Amino acid sequence: MLRERDFRLFFLGNGVSLVGDFMLPVALAFAVLERYDDPGALGVVLTAFSLPMVLFLLVGGVVADRVPRRAVLIVSDSASCVTQAAAALLLATGRWSLWQLAALEAVRGVAHAFASPTYLGLLPEITSPGRLQEANALRNIAWSVAQVAGPAFAGLLVVAGGGPVAIAVNAATYGVSVACLLAIHPRAAAAREPSSMVADLREGWREFRSRTWLWVIVAQFSVMHLLVIPPIYVLGAVVSKADYGGPRAWATALTASGVGAVAGGFVSLHVRVRRPLLVATLWTFGLGAFAATLALRAPVPALAAAAATSGAGFSMFGTLWETTLQRLIPPDRLSRVSAYDWFGSAALLPLGYAIVGPLAAGFGITTMLWVAVVALVVPTLVVLCVPSVTGLVHEVEPGLHDGPAVDAV
Repeated sequence: MLRERDFRLFFLGNGVSLVGDFMLPVALAFAVLERYDDPGALGVVLTAFSLPMVLFLLVGGVVADRVPRRAVLIVSDSASCVTQAAAALLLATGRWSLWQLAALEAVRGVAHAFASPTYLGLLPEITSPGRLQEANALRNIAWSVAQVAGPAFAGLLVVAGGGPVAIAVNAATYGVSVACLLAIHPRAAAAREPSSMVADLREGWREFRSRTWLWVIVAQFSVMHLLVIPPIYVLGAVVSKADYGGPRAWATALTASGVGAVAGGFVSLHVRVRRPLLVATLWTFGLGAFAATLALRAPVPALAAAAATSGAGFSMFGTLWETTLQRLIPPDRLSRVSAYDWFGSAALLPLGYAIVGPLAAGFGITTMLWVAVVALVVPTLVVLCVPSVTGLVHEVEPGLHDGPAVDAV
């Protein structure tokens, strides 16, 4: 796959910018807390990024289906590059206010709203027919590596030069992505009839709701982002401190999750399953095992094993899910459907993070972790009862390169 020039350039630019994305929360945290010494101030900045990203996702999907997707990503990453360079310069002066930094992060949030649904549609335009799963697997491997390397690299830069230096490097990663995007040559998309923004949104919604397997799995992930992921990733650190003697156990679990995600990416790079949605859904049980080991205060090796399984599961799910969307959704509507997917899956995540603390205070940490297990298992079992999920079969045409077929059942 990396022998193909356009995909290789995309992989390089996207991989570098992903490292920058995972650097930024660490760099912003140190920069903001050094000045304000108030976690609420950091929350304002992070909310300023995440809220516009959610609000503009559907608009981003419409635009990505209307105009060349490479152009959308060039503009988006250029905007992120400029805003982060401005943020680094602002912080370096020492004369900045919270609203200025929040405004810059809000612009970056809008840019990400346009980029997120565009990537899914661009990959089929720069990838050989039959190699979509391989391309998606490589991108998920890059995401998993960046998840581990980004925060570590940011920490080193903060120690060496402070938050502004780390944010400036983040700006440079977007510059690398823009340079790579300028050098690729996607296949031309079919011309579309002119239509209004509202008509395009309605058409995307029709595509989304007409496929039961699609909206059912998005609903499953909506519940997960509300009641499963926040308890694990907020309360896991609390459990580690209170019951494992410090942060080492949680750091071990998160590292194991990253290693598992990379391993899952390599597996999905070489193995094709005939029933992709069935296999993808089964892999999500790993997150429930992660929550259960935390609730049981299992030994650290068991906790790490569950975290690794969870990481591998999310990596496998991401590859199989994205490949299925690219194969079954018409190319001229793919970014809009991806936007509805992103919106439906992640819109409740900020609410989940907001309520998990008060709920844990009222009902107890262990209770909330068991709630996470139930909120993972029950919707997943419901999804497994949907015939269009378990019955969807992918067959590869002779001569294509999706890897050895493995029957999921």
